[in-house]
Amino acid sequence: MIVKNLATRIFKPIIPEAEGRNMVIAGLAIVSIILFMAIFADIIAPYNPTKFSGKPLSPPSPSNLMGTDNLGRDVFSRVIHGSRVVLMVVFSASAVSMAIGVPIGLISGYFGGKLDRAISMIMDSMYAFPSLILAIAIAAVLGPSVFNAVIAISVVYVPTYFRMTRGQTLSLKSRLFVEAARASGAGNLRIMRKYIFPNLVTTVIVVFSLSIADAILTEAGLSFLGFIVSAPTPDWGFDLSSGRPYLPSGYWWMITFPGAMVMILALGFALIGEGLSELYAPGRER
Repeated sequence: MIVKNLATRIFKPIIPEAEGRNMVIAGLAIVSIILFMAIFADIIAPYNPTKFSGKPLSPPSPSNLMGTDNLGRDVFSRVIHGSRVVLMVVFSASAVSMAIGVPIGLISGYFGGKLDRAISMIMDSMYAFPSLILAIAIAAVLGPSVFNAVIAISVVYVPTYFRMTRGQTLSLKSRLFVEAARASGAGNLRIMRKYIFPNLVTTVIVVFSLSIADAILTEAGLSFLGFIVSAPTPDWGFDLSSGRPYLPSGYWWMITFPGAMVMILALGFALIGEGLSELYAPGRER
């Protein structure tokens, strides 16, 4: 309740009054907490996430809030520090895919013709693959590392930005204000940069939020399979994989808390994306 009230006071003045506003505020509250946790992990975490801090496989207790893993490391400290890898990978991958997909979609939709058909065919063939399967294939070829994981995830989501940008551009380029700009002598680059792209910004932000939510699950899947970090680096997906063999023996806390964090962070960005899509839905009166 305290967090919700604080988030409402902070974000309410900058978010327009409309349906979807509460979802955006709730999502921003969740993401802000986890971002704060990642930035100040060294201060918040009670123990070194890679060092022995208690009896192995101890259940949650006052000294170890989320218990310890099979090596006696504090699960709570690993969850806090693991947020850094997750956020770094998904933000970097989403930014790269947006930086590639949006310009390609803008050029393809604006010029059309054979160029549009060729690019669309390539993007559609990539989009046909399930995102996690394609990311695993790319990561397997490149090898396990954070940098390669960013490349793998960014490639997966380029078609998402491309399809959104291309569709909007096809609609916008026939509008009267674009025709007027063309009649006044404006070049193609100027029209795309000054008249079409500004009308895509809100849609790009919505897609960015939703793609991050999906990228979090993809990152967790790659990490679970060992394509991002190696022991003893803390990461939610990697810790899920490490704790899985101990679940049948009743040591539930090793996978429950990292798994819950993956779900909560993905939920936060999903709420932001869904809320923004309602706030800035086409045709909504402003």
